[in-house]
Amino acid sequence: MKKYYFIPSILLVVFCVSFVTYKKYQDFVSEQKKYKKVRTAYSEKESYLTKKLKEKNLSLQNINILMVAYKNEGEFEVYVKSKTDKAYQKFLTYDICRSSGDLGSKNKEGDYQVPEGFYYINHFNPMSSYFLSLGISYPNQADKKRNPTRATKDLGGAIYLHGSCVTIGCIPITDEYIKEVYVLAVQARTNGQTKIPIYVFPFRFTKENKDYFYPKNKNLVGFWDNIKTGYEKFEKNKQLLSFQINAKGNYIFD
Repeated sequence: MKKYYFIPSILLVVFCVSFVTYKKYQDFVSEQKKYKKVRTAYSEKESYLTKKLKEKNLSLQNINILMVAYKNEGEFEVYVKSKTDKAYQKFLTYDICRSSGDLGSKNKEGDYQVPEGFYYINHFNPMSSYFLSLGISYPNQADKKRNPTRATKDLGGAIYLHGSCVTIGCIPITDEYIKEVYVLAVQARTNGQTKIPIYVFPFRFTKENKDYFYPKNKNLVGFWDNIKTGYEKFEKNKQLLSFQINAKGNYIFD
């Protein structure tokens, strides 16, 4: 007698959802590679990044990333982990090659300020005038609630991590290094990381920096103390920060 085997419907649904999700993410890297600058980045940097990740028992096929920028120090750090790990490892550090504005938050369009706070990558631009660029989700809800009298458009926007070495409020790291970061970000997105965090601090919150900068910027002390809490939590655990934003625009960390 011929036997028939039936796949339970719940397993079939899980399989279909997983396949569609996988295809969606694979489509993302394929779409990105349609652009010449992205193909150039992969051609020049994929082998190097593969080798560096292997030293940490990771690969381009299983990473999540997190990025941290320090305005005063002019440093930009990339952290990596596998999709299943909780803690990140520091991977690469780059110089921010040009700065604009002053220390402190961005509060309006045209102030040349680099935002400070906790954001994520919200745009991949493979056709950037600055070789390649990654959009930063400014203004976030904290920025909007701290400036309730301003319309969103008055807060400015279009803040990017990008190549070249010019800026009026963005974070430039040169064409050479944006190739590396862009490939890492595309791979993380392809691996299912839909929100890649980027934390921007005025400086490393050491005692020396606080003693120097706090007295000179008394109007910023409350804001800086708030984001310092997130800085200290990340420094201690190297884990993705979880937080809410209250009515005053303060970060409330879990």
